[in-house]
Amino acid sequence: MFFKPIKNRGTGRIAYTIAESYRDENKKPRQKQILNLGYLDQLEKVHKDPEAYARELARKMTEDKNSSDTPIRIEIIMDTVLEKRDPAKDHDSNRKNIGYAALSKIYHQLELHEFMNNRRRYTKAEYNLNTVFKVLVYNRPLFPDSKLGAWERRGLFFEDCDFSLPDVYRSLDFFLKYRSALLRQIHAMICKEYGRDSFLFYYDVTNYYFETDYNDPDDTTKPEDDPARYGLRKRGVSKEHKPNSIVQMGLFMDENGLPVSYELYKGNKSDCVTFTDCLDSTEEALQLENKHKIEIADKAMMTGDNVAAIRLRHDGYVISESVRRVAKPFRKYVLDQKGYTCEYDKDGNLTFKYKSRLHPKVINVTNVEDKKVKETINERQIVFYSEKYARRAKKDRALAIEKAKGKEGTTSNFGSDSHYGAAKYLNKTPFDKKDGELITDSSYLVTFDEDKLSEDEEMDGYYIICTNVIGLKKGERPFRKKCRYTMDGFLQLNKTVTDMDIIEMYRGLWKIEETFKVTKTNMSARPVFVWTQDHIRAHFLICFVSLVLFRLLEFRLDWKYSATEIQENLAQACGSRLEQNLFIFDHYTKVLEDIGKSINIDFSRKYLTTGDIRGILAETKKYKG
Repeated sequence: MFFKPIKNRGTGRIAYTIAESYRDENKKPRQKQILNLGYLDQLEKVHKDPEAYARELARKMTEDKNSSDTPIRIEIIMDTVLEKRDPAKDHDSNRKNIGYAALSKIYHQLELHEFMNNRRRYTKAEYNLNTVFKVLVYNRPLFPDSKLGAWERRGLFFEDCDFSLPDVYRSLDFFLKYRSALLRQIHAMICKEYGRDSFLFYYDVTNYYFETDYNDPDDTTKPEDDPARYGLRKRGVSKEHKPNSIVQMGLFMDENGLPVSYELYKGNKSDCVTFTDCLDSTEEALQLENKHKIEIADKAMMTGDNVAAIRLRHDGYVISESVRRVAKPFRKYVLDQKGYTCEYDKDGNLTFKYKSRLHPKVINVTNVEDKKVKETINERQIVFYSEKYARRAKKDRALAIEKAKGKEGTTSNFGSDSHYGAAKYLNKTPFDKKDGELITDSSYLVTFDEDKLSEDEEMDGYYIICTNVIGLKKGERPFRKKCRYTMDGFLQLNKTVTDMDIIEMYRGLWKIEETFKVTKTNMSARPVFVWTQDHIRAHFLICFVSLVLFRLLEFRLDWKYSATEIQENLAQACGSRLEQNLFIFDHYTKVLEDIGKSINIDFSRKYLTTGDIRGILAETKKYKG
């Protein structure tokens, strides 16, 4: 392996990378990038001589390549290079945190300590795997950092953290081995302690980027290839608009805003195709009983295959559909003002309106021969209009219109149409520059498309929700069960289900979007520093468990405080050692007061002896109910 600088043609910045030479099947020399160290200007803030450091790192990685513990050692190197180390991190620090006791209480309420301890008995590990797991899980929401950072900060917790950094990386394989059982344990305990009702499942997809440009191959091609290098990291459509390799995460959430389960996918996989796979893996991992459910998702999941899969399960669905992509007859129904129920503000201005119909719909479904066939289903279609959404759409479009009008009257060498951004409001007419005669293969005159603008403005504020969920009809007698699947493909609930009931179900999707925000912003789940497939999966397992504990804490507080407020206050709930057995705590707020009341911990005490602290933590570890 060798050091290789690469200059960015767009910005002129120089990136330092580690590359490896090899020969392809035709014996031709090739190079591939192994590790992206970052830009030179960033590395200069950390190292006096970045080039010397990079060359030494390449030499060490070459030595490590043939070592039996290569994944662990290289990941430690990556952690070190990609972060600017904080000298304040010290295992023997005299500064300790007590805020993690709130997470500890929920951790033990879910009996995760028993789960880990029962399984570590069958290992030969000389270190406590439960302690490693706790430190990683507590560190993620309070002090988001890499595995190296969590290990260096382990002294902040009042725990016996007698384990090494390589122990941390080795334990990741152990955690991943019991992933399904762990998800099942969490789900069962939330059902028991918090009364989770697995009837409404919200689904969405996001992605997380890596601090590397490396793109994982699809599969192994030679027996000597390392299978740990193949799989998830792919370049795809990043939510952060970054060029880095990404991994997709599909997440299910219950109606209380608590995570249920998740699955990881390749970064270049389309969002819509993850839905049925994630649903299958969730049902298998959690061993859900064969009961009816309602799956709720946004318009990205509105495909014939997804709808057909839900119906085959005899489940219900509530999925939105783009009003601009439906057939003209449906669009005509949307714009027909007959049948709408309208709502007005105190000044008499229209704010909201909606209507619905039961109507057959043709969907395209992939058959066993992997061919698309048309099927007709019965569906409840709800159309609603929001004046707020309409104003937002006009505001979002303003910049694109301004940009498009700025190009009117110019010429272009490309005649293809676009459906995105400012380009979709442009018409391109071929012409001959010499005499103005129309031809087919010359330059194109650009004009603004007023008809397209009028068409888009006409649809502003309208949304469509498609569902097979219905309720009792007027005068219909209730039945014994909570719901039943009808012969004509509807999931009928044993109660009246109005249009607004369905709309409110759909509106719950904002909670899952906020959940993703918590993982990315508050827990810093990205960028991801580990690189083997098993360690990537273990990283997200730890993030998921941390997310569950954190959201349960928010749930216990009735969502009174934002995730940021809770995170900051728990992280700042620290004390300094005055004497060998005495600590002084210098942070107490209304947020900590309410957290303490919800889990029966008194954070108001300024002075605590080590005995007092052991007593508080002991209470969290025997918490029941």
